[in-house]
Amino acid sequence: MIKHNNSWAVWIITGLFLSFITLVSAEEDAVQDSNKPTPRRLVLSAPLTHPDWMMREGVEWGAAGVRHMLDACKACGWTRVYWRALDGGRSLYNSKLMDHQGKWDEDNFWHPIAPEDVKLTERFTGGKSAEDRQTLLDKLEHNDYSKFDALREAVKYGHQIGLEIHAWLSINEDDHAWGLESRFSKEHKNTRWRKRNGEFYRSQQSFAFPKVMTYKLGIVAEILDNYDVDGLFLDWIRTGDVRDDPQNDKDGVADRGYEAPLVREFTERYGVDPHSIPNGDNRWVRLRARPHTRFMREVRTLTTQKRPGIPISAMVMQPWGYRGLNNKIDGNLRGMLLDVRTWAQEGLVDSIVAAGYYMNGGSSELAYNALKEETEGKLDVWVYAWVPKSVDDVNREFSIADKLGASQILFWEADYIDARKNKEELQRAMKTRAAIDHSHQP
Repeated sequence: MIKHNNSWAVWIITGLFLSFITLVSAEEDAVQDSNKPTPRRLVLSAPLTHPDWMMREGVEWGAAGVRHMLDACKACGWTRVYWRALDGGRSLYNSKLMDHQGKWDEDNFWHPIAPEDVKLTERFTGGKSAEDRQTLLDKLEHNDYSKFDALREAVKYGHQIGLEIHAWLSINEDDHAWGLESRFSKEHKNTRWRKRNGEFYRSQQSFAFPKVMTYKLGIVAEILDNYDVDGLFLDWIRTGDVRDDPQNDKDGVADRGYEAPLVREFTERYGVDPHSIPNGDNRWVRLRARPHTRFMREVRTLTTQKRPGIPISAMVMQPWGYRGLNNKIDGNLRGMLLDVRTWAQEGLVDSIVAAGYYMNGGSSELAYNALKEETEGKLDVWVYAWVPKSVDDVNREFSIADKLGASQILFWEADYIDARKNKEELQRAMKTRAAIDHSHQP
């Protein structure tokens, strides 16, 4: 009987010991699993301009066209789409602050009136004839955005098929080329940008004026209040009427910001008229950038109040940048009056990308590294790429993103995929690469 009890006790102790070993082993496995790196997936994304895509052959107006566009994006493995909400000074959504895109102004980029403007249009379009320009304009004006809310349909269908739809706001323009001037700009000529020589720009509105700040923030509020967008994408590089080019001096410093409120503030603070010092004076550059920083602070406050946690991204410039006909732009602060470093320090944006217009040896890799340094590693920086033409292009862009450790590639611009003869091959290549674990890529 004693032997039996001892055997029973040994059996119980052995069982408890084995259970303990199993528990410890399970806990160790759990710790090891928790220490394993989370697979890094490269997010693929693209901006999408509905009017541009409507110019492609075989694309229907209305909901069917939106489905075609977003299905094509999904087939590429793009999971974030930056849907354009503004086209120059017009809206592509149901806005009460802006006129809808549709009919262009009588004098416009495709139908210039002044002889010197005809020559400028021909330079930009490679000599396209007046008849060809009119045909293109007729196609553009056929689509009336007061009768179809493209943004609403994009959010609805995009969410159905698992895409994020962010509102792309070209917040710094009140025209595009010319002929799409905003109602606000037409009614407020005295709040436009002003050059060093005293000339006013044709459309661009200065954030130094409270009424302009209120108007621009109102556009953001309209989007947040009425659309279930997954984020805001603020495009700062589009700056309106090309007849005002160059918008920078020979050194690439912005030739604007000489509006009365800024001149007065600088004179009161430093005791000198900014017209009497170099345009690139660091004090003057920084003061002219302050209204844009105030706007970004207000956007962050507005989104926190209305849609807590919604991400804000921005497209800015880089040291090799240009716009128009190879007009040099000396980076963000001097060239665009955007104090991106302060934006990063204050957490005013979550992600940022440098536009891919390069001169003097610039590249997406150099632009990425420059922006990473400018933001002091505080922001998620994306790689900018053009929609690929070949599988080799796809592989190259992924290799660059892997080398840099980037989290996202922004492919410019979505409708180009419909122009590729090898469209399906490119879609498969991008989607396949997007699904790969990039954690250990060089």
